[in-house]
Amino acid sequence: MKRAIPVLVLTVAGLIPVWRYAPSTDTSSTTEVAEPASTPSSSSGGTSNQVVAGSTIKTEKGPVQVEVTFDGDKISSVRMLQQPNHPQTKAAVPKLIAETLTAQSADIDAVSGATITSEGYVESLQAAIDAKPASSSSSSSSPSASAAVSQVVAGSAVGTEKGTVQVEVTFEGDKIDAVRMLQQPNHPQTKAAVPKLIAETLEAQSSDIDAVSGATITSDGYVESLQAAIDAKG
Repeated sequence: MKRAIPVLVLTVAGLIPVWRYAPSTDTSSTTEVAEPASTPSSSSGGTSNQVVAGSTIKTEKGPVQVEVTFDGDKISSVRMLQQPNHPQTKAAVPKLIAETLTAQSADIDAVSGATITSEGYVESLQAAIDAKPASSSSSSSSPSASAAVSQVVAGSAVGTEKGTVQVEVTFEGDKIDAVRMLQQPNHPQTKAAVPKLIAETLEAQSSDIDAVSGATITSDGYVESLQAAIDAKG
């Protein structure tokens, strides 16, 4: 009988961890249940922004180029990719952008004292509006259709020893569908290298491409501008 007492104590002690363990399974299950609550927020983002670069307009004051962000069919923001380094231009740009957001079109008035820049702005803005893929009613009802909407994104303008290099990338969904040069050095080797760089990009579907022999400087600028466009894609 004296030996029975320790055995009973050990048995009871062995049950204590079991009683404490049971509630822990309940807490882990509540954590898993809480996670699906985040899924509705991802489905609520039905309208995806499109960023479209307008054409580069050369003016007497310097090149003018805008980048427009569309939220559906609405112009939600305008950003200057290029503009003349001039006090009147710097003062005019915020007014032009404000007019654009109000008018929701390129039908805006020129800013007094910056007529040349205003005209270049309007022309580049209209080009961006024209380049925006039209949204259809079927695309809003079909998630798979809206996922494949084209986006045109301009990379940063990269200054090199040979001249400025800037690319514009057209994305079809996540695929790089086309690359166009917005700016490039006026040099025979550059002109010969650009088609090769674009072909490599379309094959690699990234900026991880080799420099073209004889056009290393342009190639480096191309890759930098290309990567900036890829990073800027929404």
